[in-house]
Amino acid sequence: MVNRTEHTTSYYASTCNEVQDRPALAEAIEADVCIIGAGFTGLSTALHLAEAGFKVVVLEAARIGFGASGRNGGQLVNSYSRDIDVIEKNYGTEMGKSLGSMAFEGADIIRQRIADYQIDCDYRDGGVFAAFNKRQMHELSEQKKLWERHGHDQLELMDQDRIREVVDSPAYIGGLLDKRGGHIHPLNLALGEADAIEQLGGRIFEDSKVIRIDRGERPVVYTEQGQVTADYLMIAGNAYLGGLVPELAAKSMPCGTQIITTEVLGEERARQLIPDLYCVEDCNYKLDYYRMTGDFRLLYGGGVTYGGGDPASIEAFLRPRLEQTFPQLKGVRFDFAWGGDFLLTMSRLPQFGRIGNNIYYAQGYSGHGVTTTHLAGKLIAEALKGQAERFDAFASLKHYSFPGGQVFRVPYTALGAFYYGLRDKLGI
Repeated sequence: MVNRTEHTTSYYASTCNEVQDRPALAEAIEADVCIIGAGFTGLSTALHLAEAGFKVVVLEAARIGFGASGRNGGQLVNSYSRDIDVIEKNYGTEMGKSLGSMAFEGADIIRQRIADYQIDCDYRDGGVFAAFNKRQMHELSEQKKLWERHGHDQLELMDQDRIREVVDSPAYIGGLLDKRGGHIHPLNLALGEADAIEQLGGRIFEDSKVIRIDRGERPVVYTEQGQVTADYLMIAGNAYLGGLVPELAAKSMPCGTQIITTEVLGEERARQLIPDLYCVEDCNYKLDYYRMTGDFRLLYGGGVTYGGGDPASIEAFLRPRLEQTFPQLKGVRFDFAWGGDFLLTMSRLPQFGRIGNNIYYAQGYSGHGVTTTHLAGKLIAEALKGQAERFDAFASLKHYSFPGGQVFRVPYTALGAFYYGLRDKLGI
């Protein structure tokens, strides 16, 4: 008998499209590719490979979308946590051009998945970056030029009057509208992708935590009750991988973020706040983000807890931030509150790579995971099909260790965040 893991008590888990349990692995099987983790990285990889005819097995320690993929803000934010100009500065013009050519692909992949497999996940177009001060507006103006240079022409820079038409909040002096952005119910997207994998012959096992990996010519992956022998292994556990692969844990750090959803506001009231129902994130270093759900609740998230975990009261932490953004919602009831961990890297750029010739990994999206995970899955599938150039571009990025190692990474990172948070408050 297997004790079934339940999703966290989130809005997403309470409104997901299906409640079926996948079996736990209880036998010895073989596959072309074994994937550890049924979040967006693992699911995207499995779906691209299944479409190409690979025999795929996905092992999930808990439930599909149990980690960040099923708990996040649901926003399709283009580019990476460090933008193309930072990549150009640190790695050169050619690397900037290479990664810039892929910076807007992840959201397009998601839209294509939704269309191809008829996934019901409350997709809506449009995302807003909202600025509090002149420095942030200057940065958005430069971001628009940067993205346009790399082929993105669906952007609108907004002044104070225009952003007030888009978001009925007194907080902002302007913003940038990305018409190639959007938002989704992320858990329903993950479940829809899982269904598509299974339709194509892939197998997904839940409550099948990997306890050991034998690295060799054909890796063998062990769970408590079964094992998978494969030609290739793909590691996609991210912040929930634990210490299974020590060399991956050493250069990354789990971080927590928190989200609430309000009571149902109704469409009329929702459109008074956000008339076109775009998703929004502000431009602070430790940013807040929000959007309307499919049933017209305000979903609002923000903050970072370095090292993972949640504050004592998510509601008490987020209510002042929400009410400062929307004073007209003062005292609104919260129906759901939850947290989850994402994986941060020192460079804030994702970590792709190989361990030996037959173990692949992708992790550390640093808060930009919804779109970049979907790109990662496509690139890994390309590499296994013999076209590794695009995967190798990411794999060539250096993976830095946090100052002070794993013991001191939390206080050092928190100190840096305090500095940037102070800059945000002072507008400098």
